[in-house]
Amino acid sequence: MAMYLEVHPENPQPRAISQAAEIVRDGGVIAYPTDSCYALGCRLGNRAGLDRIRTIRALGADHHFTLVCDDFAQLGQLVYLNNTVFRAIKAATPGSYTFIVRATDEVPRRLQHPRKRTVGVRIPDHIVARALLAELGEPMVSSSLQLPGQTVPLTQGWEIKEQLDNVIDVVLDSGQGGTEPTTVIDFSRDQPEIVRKGAGDPSRFE
Repeated sequence: MAMYLEVHPENPQPRAISQAAEIVRDGGVIAYPTDSCYALGCRLGNRAGLDRIRTIRALGADHHFTLVCDDFAQLGQLVYLNNTVFRAIKAATPGSYTFIVRATDEVPRRLQHPRKRTVGVRIPDHIVARALLAELGEPMVSSSLQLPGQTVPLTQGWEIKEQLDNVIDVVLDSGQGGTEPTTVIDFSRDQPEIVRKGAGDPSRFE
């Protein structure tokens, strides 16, 4: 049964954030809010947690997981950024964007695209998500909480608890979530490519 933690959307209670982070550290899978929609997450090195997220979402081997970071220092350790890409991503973060960039050796191969050796990275503009990441002290592997057969992500913490109670470990509920996943920008080629239009304004990359 998943632990259910309600937190204030603007002033999240430190004790609840600490409890959630501890469960993630211990190998748990969390459902948590972001600036786009609710997401599933686990520690970067948690192979079993990653497999659980794949199963919950029915994801294939070529799915791009996202590494969610608290700040640009964390993000910069995970991907290679030339000056142009650095400036473009820096100007759009924190925000509702996922950037696909070539991964460094810090990223396990199983999280990289099998052919391109790329990974998705992002810094959310959400107080609760950032508090969780700051408490955790490391990036999380993440995927939007959109279940197989559903057209939009789950938006309510109680609904997530009800549907995923036996397959995740903690729900961090800060109220109504969004219905759009992030806007995805692929920087792995010479020019940025908008792969998916979502919560973030894509016009700056067009």
